[in-house]
Amino acid sequence: MEDKTERLTKILKRLNSGEDPAFVKHEAQDFLASISAEELTFAEQKLIEAGLKPEDLRHLCSAHMEMLGDEVSEFKNNLPKGHVLHTLVSEHEIILNFLDKLESANKQIQTMSDFDVNNPVFGIIAHVAEHLEGAEPHHQREEDVLFPAVESRGVYGPTEIMRMEHKDLRRYKKELLDVASSFGVDDFENIKKRLDAITKFILLTLQDHIFKENNILYPAALGVITDANDWNELKKKCDEIGYCCFTPET
Repeated sequence: MEDKTERLTKILKRLNSGEDPAFVKHEAQDFLASISAEELTFAEQKLIEAGLKPEDLRHLCSAHMEMLGDEVSEFKNNLPKGHVLHTLVSEHEIILNFLDKLESANKQIQTMSDFDVNNPVFGIIAHVAEHLEGAEPHHQREEDVLFPAVESRGVYGPTEIMRMEHKDLRRYKKELLDVASSFGVDDFENIKKRLDAITKFILLTLQDHIFKENNILYPAALGVITDANDWNELKKKCDEIGYCCFTPET
């Protein structure tokens, strides 16, 4: 594993150095297909230990997506309902649905020349903004329960990146709430531009964030936290924090 991780680390460094990502990924296509989530996690951690900032790793998003297949459904189905990770993945599914609504509503608004108070599309923006803000218990359960448990077992590279992205997303979700309350008050063209920029950031960042948690962080957590009693203790801590208004009942 050490040799394979070193080879992957070199590829990731090349991708981050400014070399043409398409060329690098094409050259390493067969090799990247053989990399597991655990090996990718270890490689990211090695890069951070070597002095690379967590934000530098965010430019590797497209590489991550091509290296990992979408096995999240199988991963979730192998977990019992009520398991900490089962709940987090289920919440991700609902959040992704909100993002689809946000993208569709934004596209519709960008074609409009005037604000129409009777158009339901503006209510959709407000609804999505409130529920994305309402996802805070999801992030708190990760930051206060899951991440420390993973880090205490020697895996901290992915969690550092996730915390950084949580911070960015909190700011933009608050801005989306502000925009949702500004329709009919501020200049419509300016609000449209703000909405478009905020929407594109949230879509790009949160979709990729969820992909990395589902396909990298959560499998890594399951790999290092192997005692069922430990998961039961983590579940109790999650219960104390609470859940989102849209969390599915178990």
